[in-house]
Amino acid sequence: MRKVMIALALLGMAGPVTAQVATIRTKTADYEFTYRYPAAVARIPALKRGLDAEATTIRRNTARDAASDRREAKASGFPFRPYSYEKTWKLVTETPRFLSLSSDSYNYTGGAHGQPASSALLWDKAAGRRLETQSVFVSSAALQAATRTDYCARLKAEQMRRNQGDLSSMNACPPLKDLTLLLGSRNGRAIDRIGLIADPYVAGSYAEGSYEVTLPVTRAILAAVKPAYRAGFAPGR
Repeated sequence: MRKVMIALALLGMAGPVTAQVATIRTKTADYEFTYRYPAAVARIPALKRGLDAEATTIRRNTARDAASDRREAKASGFPFRPYSYEKTWKLVTETPRFLSLSSDSYNYTGGAHGQPASSALLWDKAAGRRLETQSVFVSSAALQAATRTDYCARLKAEQMRRNQGDLSSMNACPPLKDLTLLLGSRNGRAIDRIGLIADPYVAGSYAEGSYEVTLPVTRAILAAVKPAYRAGFAPGR
């Protein structure tokens, strides 16, 4: 949780991560399910309906798969390990144009360990609809070209720190398509920074955890924003 709070603070989130969170929770003999989102979501009925529907779908799938695994384990004479799924949406920032959210999830299906993952969500207040964060840019190629050099340099520095300078165990710099893209703001007026999250295995081993890099919005990044959204962005520092 501390790493999450640091990453969101760098992106400009105001207030504690755990403030005013709505929680959906179910626990049975087969599985445990928890889904959370911040109070900012409840102020937007369409967004709340979308996340509630997502929670319902994931819970049903978890219940179905866990029940199936329990039956198979019993038939094979193996012990059953209950499933668990947890997802928490957090407020990254809110500007006059956008509401930016990030999520951390953890899915355990009876193996050696569960699988953590990150995701992002952008709500366009002007259009009243949910967007994929990369969809506000001209193309993934344009955004990657604008961020690649700075991102890879910062990622490598963190990889070297965690691996104590041992280059042999370091993964290559991952492409943008393998990363979670967050949009943040220092002042709440415009998007002026972006966060790039590499989940476990993407930039390092499972034990290394996720790698999170925050970049200021540069002129090159601004040029990669679609004209329809450019007024909602500003240069960062």
